[in-house]
Amino acid sequence: MKKLHDTYQPTITLLARLVLGAVLLVAGGLKAFVPAEAASAVAAYKILPTQIAHIVGYALPWLEIAIGTLLIIGLSVRMMSFVSGAIMLVFIAAIISVWARGILIDCGCFGGGGVIDPSQAAKAHRAYAIEIARDLGLALCALYLYFFPYGLLSLEKSKSVKKESENV
Repeated sequence: MKKLHDTYQPTITLLARLVLGAVLLVAGGLKAFVPAEAASAVAAYKILPTQIAHIVGYALPWLEIAIGTLLIIGLSVRMMSFVSGAIMLVFIAAIISVWARGILIDCGCFGGGGVIDPSQAAKAHRAYAIEIARDLGLALCALYLYFFPYGLLSLEKSKSVKKESENV
């Protein structure tokens, strides 16, 4: 099994980078140019004081864009995987928090966000479960990238690859 993983690890790393990077890039891109909407979405979680929630709402899309871009091009993969994994765990905790407190919101993960109509409670609860599962999957991608950051089509190469290319 180890040999099989060693054979496909560069491809798996590339796929994990592209999936995690693309999700972050799209999520950030959809929110970056509607900052007031993103700030309101963060405030709807009622976790942070309003002023801080708005600052986070304005900054988070640009952080997502930066992390997504670096993952896609393959620079600082280990550091970006750590940061993105931590962000995914924060997102999971935030969704669990609103679910446990009975707050009905659209997560705002890909734009929009905010309080939703109480008649949509069943839909919101289903969405919470899907969002938690999605973010858990992305956190697992980040964990994989932390341990295996070097893959195909990456600007950053492992030291062993650099040594091999110098010896040729």
